[in-house]
Amino acid sequence: MKEFWKGNEAIAEAALRAGLEAYFGYPITPQTELLEYLAKHMPPQGRAFVQAESEVAAINMVYGAACAGARVMSSSSSPGVSLMQEGLSYIAGSEVPVVLVDIMRGGPGLGNIAPSQGDYFQLTKGGGHGDYHPIVLAPASVQEAVDLTYGAFDLAEKYRWIVIVAADGNIGQMMEPIELPPPRRVERRDRGWELTGAQGRPRRVITSIYLQPEALHQYNEHLQRKQREIEKHEVRYSEYLMEDAEYAIVAFGTSARVSQTAIKWARAKGIRVGLFRPISLYPFPYARVAAISQRVRAILVVEMNSGQMIEDVRLGALDRVPISFFGTMGGLVPLPDDVLPAIEKMVQ
Repeated sequence: MKEFWKGNEAIAEAALRAGLEAYFGYPITPQTELLEYLAKHMPPQGRAFVQAESEVAAINMVYGAACAGARVMSSSSSPGVSLMQEGLSYIAGSEVPVVLVDIMRGGPGLGNIAPSQGDYFQLTKGGGHGDYHPIVLAPASVQEAVDLTYGAFDLAEKYRWIVIVAADGNIGQMMEPIELPPPRRVERRDRGWELTGAQGRPRRVITSIYLQPEALHQYNEHLQRKQREIEKHEVRYSEYLMEDAEYAIVAFGTSARVSQTAIKWARAKGIRVGLFRPISLYPFPYARVAAISQRVRAILVVEMNSGQMIEDVRLGALDRVPISFFGTMGGLVPLPDDVLPAIEKMVQ
């Protein structure tokens, strides 16, 4: 049965139903309702909730709980996630599973609390220093945000990796009818790496420091092999009216929803345009973009930023087809009336 939920609260409930055991975070708009919901519901269920003194403290608490094998999550918004970058790098360098929700807002700097997609670079191009990429999943609806959050914990544990659910502020603040997944009971088990106290077994060490360059090089090669596995198995995307499309829009999140309406209007004018929506921003669906670029006349990239995902679209298309861009910045959300002229300009 479907229920009417606000995005932030629905994401929080999905995490609880996925077996979230520990949450550490700091309030920041437009994701604060997510933290407030967990603050209300986790302690009565015997689960750990801590409002940390800062995002820096929160991500390091997440790191510690992950090392102990807990199913753990944090959430924040753009400048808060910026503060977490060092901790995320430590987590990646230690190979512990963590889920992070980023409800993106306008920037740079403190910016504002309006929706944006300006975090694309900081999420997909590393998330801190070093040669790694978190798994980044971008929902375009509250239902998809619920589904991706629910599955993010299994994905993080499968690869012992960071999984980020990246939703612009619209997704966090809007209300939509959704169907919640069933609650799951997480069985605690010794998976051979958790720091649970060395009683009756050899001690374990989780670290991200390798002082000898050769050792760190070898460890980085191991991480790169893991990333190749992720790129092989975890690419996700959606298509709309692409079967006969002569032109394509590439967009994610709210930009994709807006573009879908503009596509309907363009179709009514006889323009055969379709939508390609990456769901996994990392691993990015390069192969599918390459295939699309070989059969359409042009591609329009629509983002709520100055042009960030467009770089990955260009890498996939490899100059096979003209690529144009339409974007809004500062928390402005484009309207179909804005995207339709950009489609017509692409066609001309």
